[in-house]
Amino acid sequence: MLTLSTLEFLQELAENNNRDWFTEHRKRYDAAKKEMEALVKGLIKGIGEFENLPNTEPKDCLFRINRDIRFSKDKAPYKQWLSAAVGPGGRHSGRIDFYLHIQPGESFLGAGMWNPTPKQLAKFRQEIDFNPEALKNIIEAPEFRTYFPEAWGESLQRMPKGYPENHPDIALLKRKQLFFMHKYTDAEVTSPHFAQEIVNGCRLIKPYCDFLNYLFFEEEEESFEL
Repeated sequence: MLTLSTLEFLQELAENNNRDWFTEHRKRYDAAKKEMEALVKGLIKGIGEFENLPNTEPKDCLFRINRDIRFSKDKAPYKQWLSAAVGPGGRHSGRIDFYLHIQPGESFLGAGMWNPTPKQLAKFRQEIDFNPEALKNIIEAPEFRTYFPEAWGESLQRMPKGYPENHPDIALLKRKQLFFMHKYTDAEVTSPHFAQEIVNGCRLIKPYCDFLNYLFFEEEEESFEL
């Protein structure tokens, strides 16, 4: 369970994002990290009931709080949030997984198509053109839309090359990213039922993740086997 102390630490870190302050408050970070690890451990157990997570540990899922500032104009050394990606093998699975972001006033669960390769984006558009209902039946289902009401990400201004301007699914074909998230209040984040809430959200968005993972990673393998 995450406590108010963790959110307070993150809020103060945002206001004092420097190494001296962080070093002085290292024990508070260690306590916050320990809470996050315990939360992710519970998520792995809960999500493992409907997703195959062999040998996946919290340490595999948690992102470092240190920022990579080598090529950034923003030289703040630390992220202002805690985060984890839960999927087979953790954050380096290379597949579409469940992303949890903990930040005061900005916490969310998210999943979907965020930075697809050109090849993946082409396959996505081909599938939309050929069989749009497979995706629409997932993301337009009432329960899904209630929990994930808004699609995030960029879209093209014009129709992608090779598709007619009057295509019935023009909005989906223009998508460069299609990511869904559910935001949580600080009160929800610190609730004893938060882990189960996240598990329920992951169960709900899993069919969309499965759709993308099959399209991007498994369809070609199955075609090769045939």
